[in-house]
Amino acid sequence: MKLNLKAISEVISAVRDYLFPYEKISKNFLKINSEDDLKIFIKEKSAFVTQSTLYGYLKTRMGLKQYMMFTDDVFVESVNKAKWNIFSEAVTDLTFYSISFINKKYNIDGLDPNKIYTTILENEITNGLTNEICEKYKLKFKEKLNTFNIKEYSDKNPFTNSCNALFHWAPIADELKELDKEIVINSIKNKWMLVVADLEKIPVNLND
Repeated sequence: MKLNLKAISEVISAVRDYLFPYEKISKNFLKINSEDDLKIFIKEKSAFVTQSTLYGYLKTRMGLKQYMMFTDDVFVESVNKAKWNIFSEAVTDLTFYSISFINKKYNIDGLDPNKIYTTILENEITNGLTNEICEKYKLKFKEKLNTFNIKEYSDKNPFTNSCNALFHWAPIADELKELDKEIVINSIKNKWMLVVADLEKIPVNLND
């Protein structure tokens, strides 16, 4: 069978956009001057990490089969479920990390983690996040907030939850995931390093 490269390219693009619209996660941030700016940064960088790692893992493991799988309703539903669970954990990690980092670097301690997290998640309901998943992670966030140490969080494996979420939720057979575990975890850690590097370069000027 002769492969239609143009058709394959279109499918790849469609699958990528299915996770999160590309325009939303390619924005360059030059400064963070308000809480709203910070919310946008957290949301878009979390979407970037979710998309690039989940899609990258599916693409690597499934090869050309991914084109057929994305026409299967059951598989599409499982990808959608994985996307929102990983994204919700990514927003958790980056919210806590950002607030801890900003406190350490700029001595700002007037930010409300729960307000920021809740706003980001609730805004995604119109984009397909279910109320069930939203409420589940809002509750988990509040529970984690009880042990949140603003002075130490950014220095102590801040992205563990989202790393584990990618491994847990990716719709790949368990026996294959076990073989891939180290690679999968390292892939998302590397993406988070890019986000951290971005935040370190962006001027932050908030009124606490």
